[in-house]
Amino acid sequence: MKKSSIILIVVIAIAIAMILVIYTDSSTYSTFSEAKEKKTELYVVGVLNKEKDLVYDPVKDPNHFSFYMYDKDSTECKVVFNGSKPQDIERSEQIVLTGKMEGDVFLASKILMKCPSKYNKTEMEVKEASAVQASL
Repeated sequence: MKKSSIILIVVIAIAIAMILVIYTDSSTYSTFSEAKEKKTELYVVGVLNKEKDLVYDPVKDPNHFSFYMYDKDSTECKVVFNGSKPQDIERSEQIVLTGKMEGDVFLASKILMKCPSKYNKTEMEVKEASAVQASL
């Protein structure tokens, strides 16, 4: 066998190994039920339960924030984040948590929020209509 053939086979094997590592490491959104089963760090997407209180007291402990959230299967779970309370979490439309379950509590290491758009369709229609009337 030629050296170039051996090198080509090694390069192909390395490329296949890299694709497998990337594929197995890629995460999808999970639910709290799946997080209880897997016990590994996962992404959980859901919405804030606005009927329950958000617990954050920066004087007592500025690195402890807890709240309740519903996942995409409408399962409610208590979430504890060891960090400060994200600004405007009450207004968020959707929350993506990175973390893992410990017992019945989800320990979040990261919180990402999808906030509502500051431009509503009805407001834009009103502005467009008034702009058309002003040009007449």
